[in-house]
Amino acid sequence: MTTAPRRNLYRLERLPAQVPQAAVPYLFLLPALVALTISVFWPALRAFYLSFTSFGLDLTAPPTWVGLANLKRLMADEVFWQTVRNSLVYLMGVVPVLTFAPLGLAILVNRQLRGIHWLRVAYYSPVVVSMVVAGIAWRWLYAENGLFNQLLQATGLFPQGIPWLTSPSLALWSVMLVTIWKGMGYYMVIYLAGLQSIPQDLYEAAAIDGSDGWRRHWDITLPLMRPYLWLVAIISAIAATKVFEEVYIMTQGGPRNSSKTVVYYIYEQAFEKLEISYACAIGLVLFLAIVALSALRLTLGNQDVTPLG
Repeated sequence: MTTAPRRNLYRLERLPAQVPQAAVPYLFLLPALVALTISVFWPALRAFYLSFTSFGLDLTAPPTWVGLANLKRLMADEVFWQTVRNSLVYLMGVVPVLTFAPLGLAILVNRQLRGIHWLRVAYYSPVVVSMVVAGIAWRWLYAENGLFNQLLQATGLFPQGIPWLTSPSLALWSVMLVTIWKGMGYYMVIYLAGLQSIPQDLYEAAAIDGSDGWRRHWDITLPLMRPYLWLVAIISAIAATKVFEEVYIMTQGGPRNSSKTVVYYIYEQAFEKLEISYACAIGLVLFLAIVALSALRLTLGNQDVTPLG
């Protein structure tokens, strides 16, 4: 009666020994790889295939192979090129600020002062706020009778207020300000980790040599923080090319496409106009741009990305 259970138990004990040692890590990774394949890799391959087909208006019909027709259409699409220009403006406007301003904040809060932890929390708090909530709140602040215009009208500087989100020349910059406000605390924490890894002996030695105050940050902090500067610059650049929530909540690409970005244009083509294949072609171009930014980061900052230790 007990022979069979003991034999099965012996087999279970022998089973791990039959698995090659090199395959054990991959067995642990298998569930995550399956989930990524279903949710990321397969949709990405499917989108790549659809970018060379005609599919969307009739979702019940199978995709029809059209080759490079979608890419040719893309090259002649004026709205697409306008979204590219808007995305580049967004990139050039947001990345420099989010690269250097958080470093100043990190230097400010990297001090042993009473209540400094509360100051760090205050600067980081916008990061934990949902972009949906932040976008709605800032849209109210930017409104014609919002807080900003009421303050400007009270001072008499702009009696009519400022059309923050309704002016083609201001809408994109107004949305960019929300992105900067939302991201400052996140990158500040990255810089704060780098600052706390710099030995204090270097600052003491610099003070003996006459480098004190803000001069020591120019001589010591900036050179040693170069790996983190590269990291933040590339991360913020990739995030700026994929901006969507702010635009969708605050302007929906208007007025006159002045704040429409590439990602929002993908959403508009795919879910509003049901041009699935065309949206996939735009996504393919965006993917290549992000790959180029990642390659630039590896090429220019490969020797500088090792954290201080």
